[in-house]
Amino acid sequence: TVLKEAVTDGDTVNLEEYTASSYISKCTDDVTGSKTIITHPNQKPWVTTEVHMLLRTRDFRAGDKEALRKAKAKLSRAIREAKHAHAQRIHGHFKDTAQNSVAVEKSILPQALCLTAADVRRTLRGVNPRKAAGPDNIPGRVLRECADQLANVLTDISLSCTVVPTCFKTTTIVPVPKKPMVSCLNDYRPVALTSIIMKCFERLVMRHIKTQRPPSLDPLQFAYPSNRSMDDAISTTLHLHSHVWTKRAPM
Repeated sequence: TVLKEAVTDGDTVNLEEYTASSYISKCTDDVTGSKTIITHPNQKPWVTTEVHMLLRTRDFRAGDKEALRKAKAKLSRAIREAKHAHAQRIHGHFKDTAQNSVAVEKSILPQALCLTAADVRRTLRGVNPRKAAGPDNIPGRVLRECADQLANVLTDISLSCTVVPTCFKTTTIVPVPKKPMVSCLNDYRPVALTSIIMKCFERLVMRHIKTQRPPSLDPLQFAYPSNRSMDDAISTTLHLHSHVWTKRAPM
């Protein structure tokens, strides 16, 4: 492929040159365009595109009372439906988290990490296209849509070089305001943007590490098991606390 030829010089493959030259970004810029979207700190999470359109429609109906009344009715109905859909998404998120104890796994011998192009392709197809790109400026949509073209290239280059490129390990720190009015540096939350390709490699290694977990792992371990998060740890702690106080309460 063209991507593989760009980094191959005879029998050697220069992954650093391949990534640092932003060849993927160049190909992306040649066939796609960019769009700037403005977001506000106080924007509600349940506001959808339909609600935005109805808000603009209501503003343009200010001179016509009958049209304004109908526009307000449609807007109120759309807001109720959007809030309900957002609430259902939140309920579904907490419903899917695992609250039961971890099943005891059989002890197996550690296996060597073996990656295939199919594993890389499956991981690239699972990339969230809405995630922000890292310092390499390669968007997630490109990696997901071009997974078939990039899987073999990234797999062959990585296995032949046996080294992680420096550009994959760099991180861009973006300060995000915690509230609408910023008065000091403490009002910013630092967000680290890393390369999406590096995140895909980390997921591949993470799957291998999870298969090597010992059966003696504490069932209250929430840091690394799948479908578990800090919310589960907080819920479990509150449940145990309330259970103890209920038993100690006088009858």
